[in-house]
Formats: sequence, C-alpha cells, structure tokens
Amino acid sequence: MKIAALVSGGVDSSVVVHQLKEMGYDPTIFYIKIGMEDKDGYIDCPSEEDIEITSYIAKKYACKFEIVSLQEDYWQEVVSYTIEAVRRGLTPNPDMMCNKLIKFGAFERKWGKEFDKIATGHYCTTTKVGEKVYLSTAKDKQKDQTYFLGQINYMQVSRLMFPIGNLLKAEVRNIAKDNHLPSAYRKDSQGICFLGKINYNDFIRRYLGERKGDIIELETGKKIGSHNGYWFHTIGQRKGLGLSGGPWFVVEKDIDNNILYVSQGYDPQTQYGKIVNLSGFEFITEDVWGEFSDEKDILFKIRHTPDFTNGKLKKINNIYRIESEDKIQGIASGQFGVIYDYEGKLCLGSGVII
Repeated sequence: MKIAALVSGGVDSSVVVHQLKEMGYDPTIFYIKIGMEDKDGYIDCPSEEDIEITSYIAKKYACKFEIVSLQEDYWQEVVSYTIEAVRRGLTPNPDMMCNKLIKFGAFERKWGKEFDKIATGHYCTTTKVGEKVYLSTAKDKQKDQTYFLGQINYMQVSRLMFPIGNLLKAEVRNIAKDNHLPSAYRKDSQGICFLGKINYNDFIRRYLGERKGDIIELETGKKIGSHNGYWFHTIGQRKGLGLSGGPWFVVEKDIDNNILYVSQGYDPQTQYGKIVNLSGFEFITEDVWGEFSDEKDILFKIRHTPDFTNGKLKKINNIYRIESEDKIQGIASGQFGVIYDYEGKLCLGSGVII
C-alpha cells in the first residue's frame, strides 16, 4: 500500500511516521508549505525548523521526502475565506477550511492521487460500518480533533489514516522520547499558521481597516464605550473590549450600523441560547439513520472542545436545527455545528451556524 504522510515537524506527525514504519509501511513524507507573503511581505510563517526536523525524520526512517507548496491555494481558499467571513460579521474557522480545501483537497488533487492512503497526525480514528467508512473520535478525548474535520467529505475520509488516533497524547510524547525524535519536547502549535508571528487583529486591520462604532449595553440601550470595527469582535467575546466595571460579553452585533451590544456579569443569560440552525448541512459519509425524518438524539459541538452537548436534530425545509438540552454560550454565526451519534463515537457531519 502506498501511503503519503503529511508531516509538519511537530511531535504528533513525527510519531505518525514511526507508527507507520512499525506497521510495516514505507510512507512518502510530504511537508506542505502554506505560509506565504503577500505583495507587501506582510505574512510570515517561518518553516525552516519544521523542515529541518521533518527532513531528519525522513532520513531516520529512510523515507522519501518532498516539500510541496500550496501557498497560492491557501491564499485563494482559506485566507480569502477568512477575510470575507470577518467582513460579513461572521466568525470563521480557517482550520476547518484548511483541512477540507488544502490538506485533503488541493494536496489530493496535485500529489495524492498516486497514493492509496493519506496519513496525518490528527487525533481521530475511522470506523467501518458495513461497507462504509465513518470519521470517528480519538482515544484521547481531551485531544480529539474530529471537530476540525467536520467539513470533509466521504471521498476524503475513506482515504485517510490516523496512526495516532488510538493513542493518548502522553503515549505519543513517550514514543517520541523513546525513539529520540527531535520533536519530542516541542510545544503543540497554536493559532493559524498563515499569520505567522502576526497578531490576529493586526492581520484583520491590514485588510479591513478601522471604523469607530458604539458599544451599547443591551438591557438599557446606553452607550458605554466605543470600538474600532465590529470585525474585531465575535459573539461570546469577553476580553479586549476596554470596558470598566465588567466583565462584559459581546451578545449581539449590528453589522449595518457597526454596533456591538454587550451584557454585564459573569454569567449573563443573554450570552446563551438553545437553538442552533445550520445551513449547508452535509453528512460526511451518509445519513446513519437511513432516510432522515422526524428528529434524532445526537451529541454536538459548536466549537473545538473535549465536551459534547446533548440535543436533538431536526430538519426544517433546507435547514437542520439542533435543539440543545442545555444552554450554550456564544452561538456565533459563521462557525460550524458538528454533530455526532448519541454514543459520541461517530462524527456524522456539519453545517454553518446561521
């Protein structure tokens, strides 16, 4: 079996190579360059150390190694998506789009076709139900990354391998230490790669600028401050508002008039809701219930977290609606709602919160 291993230089993807070799495979290692500079040299995602470590891993395990560039694809697909979503007042998820459109999209089209499987360091697993392959959760529930893969399709999941999905993070670290991998003590990556060392707000300011607007207390209608543009803020946000007498939470945004509405307190009820409407909902593999009708008991997430929330899934015309058993904090349009079977094992699909 021919396997392409996507390796970033971090501990997780490094151990993927070790695990594949232990399983008897001889993977081809790919390092994908996605960080790029725009015409003004603004974006910087340093890759020298990552490539150095990945090259070492390839030599240690006698694997073919290729560095491939998807910088232009990343700009056109993920960066532009992020800027446009923020411009519209939505809360984007670039990591989900990177998985769907770049790692398992553009890479598959340009280099992946000659391989039987693509292996990554995501904390996920796959499960076969009958003849169909389903995306399923990892052994390490704290590290599970199925939320970030909620937008992939069946063609993609049927060709994926997750060699560390049945390991705990501590076990992955120990394998790296025991085998003297240079990534053994590297910290987990944080943030969005295309930003490099650039602050997120600086990045948004570069493309959307600033425009003064009012911050208004929802309950009283009183202006209590100002902001530099709704695009710097998201529903559920607490920090970065510059208001005294808090805590304050962003609970609504008026995009047309550039107004933020906030509520005060450590647990204001206005930041909660029980209804999550999803547009463009698609099952990754297929409807596990057969033909969807009536309502189904599910677990779901509206952000990356180790915890599930119980709810019911209904279909209303073209909208899938989640009715949550518990109140949910910070339901933000533009984010993704990802649903799971009631046992919390199968990741079934996702849609955009509206």
